[in-house]
Amino acid sequence: MGVVDYVVDNADRMLELGREHLLLVLTALAVGTVLGVALGLLTYRRPALSAAVVRVEGLLLVVPSLAMYALLVPVLGIGERSVVVALTLYSLLAITRNTVVGLRGVDPAVVESARGTGMGRARTLLRVELPLAWPVLLTGVRVSAVLLVSIAALASIVGGGGYGELIFAALRVITGPNALDLVLAGTLGTVAVGLLLDAAFLLLTRLTTPRGLR
Repeated sequence: MGVVDYVVDNADRMLELGREHLLLVLTALAVGTVLGVALGLLTYRRPALSAAVVRVEGLLLVVPSLAMYALLVPVLGIGERSVVVALTLYSLLAITRNTVVGLRGVDPAVVESARGTGMGRARTLLRVELPLAWPVLLTGVRVSAVLLVSIAALASIVGGGGYGELIFAALRVITGPNALDLVLAGTLGTVAVGLLLDAAFLLLTRLTTPRGLR
C-alpha cells in the first residue's frame, strides 16, 4: 500500500486528525497572541524591559518540546491542556518581538501629530500606532502559527492528538509494512496544515493592511 492509498482509504481519520491538529494550534495561537501583544504593549516604551522579556521567551523557545511536555504533564496532566500551554509558551517570542518592533517602527512625527490633535495616549495607540504596526505584528503571529504546527506534531506523545499519532504509530511498528506510509501520511498532513495556515495569514494580511502599508 502506498501513502496515497493509505490517505484515501483512511480519509475520515486523516480529516479528524487534521481537525485535532488545527484546533490545538489555533487555541494556543489565540492565547499566545493575547499574551504576546499584551507584553509588547506593556514593554515597547521600555527597551531594557522589552529586551528582558524577549530574552526569557527566547530561552523558552530553545527548550525541546518533549522536555517541555515532560515538565508540564506532572502539573497539568496528560492531554490537551499540557499541549496548549506548551504551544502557547513557544508562540510568545515572535508575537511579542514583532509587536515591539512594529510599534517602535511607527514614525514619531505621526504620533506627535496625533497627540497634537488632542488624542490621548490610549487613543493614539489604538487609532494610530497599532494600525501602522499591524503588518509587522501579524507577521509575528503568522511565524508562530507555522512554528506551532511542527511542534504540535509531537503532541500525541502526551495524548494531545493530531497528525503526530500517525508518526508515533509508525515508530511502534517500525519494521512493519505500513510504517513508511504512516510516517509519510503524518508528515504530509502536518505540512498541509502548515501551508493552510500560512496561506490564510498571508490572505488576512493582504485584506487587512491598507495598500500604502503593504
